[in-house]
Amino acid sequence: MHVDHHPLMNDFPELRAELQALRMNDNHFARLAEEYEVLDKRICRIEDGIELLDDAALGQLKTERVQRKDEIAELLRKAAKPACCGSCCG
Repeated sequence: MHVDHHPLMNDFPELRAELQALRMNDNHFARLAEEYEVLDKRICRIEDGIELLDDAALGQLKTERVQRKDEIAELLRKAAKPACCGSCCG
């Protein structure tokens, strides 16, 4: 059974510019994105039967992927948030 990848560009199409800018300018973000993509590709290989791994270990990989994606999403949201002018936030 073929399983689709979950590339970040597809998961955050509205934040494409922020994603590209953070990858180029933020080493922490670039490392998280790379770790996410490595995990995603490995999970797909396992689910496609190309690589073997027991269910518990696969579940752990999926948990790690979700954690990375959550971190990435938070950084993307912060990058997309307009800079505050100082008068609206109290």
